Amino acid sequence: RELRLRNYDPEDEELKKRKVPQAKPASVEDKVKDQLEAAKPEPIIDEVDLANLAPRKPDWDLKRDVAKKLEKLEKRTQRAIAELIRERLKGQEEELASAVGSAKQDGSDSD
Repeated sequence: RELRLRNYDPEDEELKKRKVPQAKPASVEDKVKDQLEAAKPEPIIDEVDLANLAPRKPDWDLKRDVAKKLEKLEKRTQRAIAELIRERLKGQEEELASAVGSAKQDGSDSD
């Protein structure tokens, strides 16, 4: 085996020849730059949808829970409106029929 002196600083000239030169630390800057560049994420989405980023309204969960009941009520409301319209139309037909009947009676007297 060959003797290598790393930490010991000999005074003898022969031993000084066996001394290993001090190691210089390698530059870490290049490695760090490469790692930082590799760690940067590439943008996956080019356009951002603002509707998805906007916070939800505080009552969104209540609306979600009540939606089924509101659908039933909407159907019932539409049926009730349709019935009211039919009743009014029937009432107008009766009034129209009576008005036509009275006009015929008034018209026959004028002969």
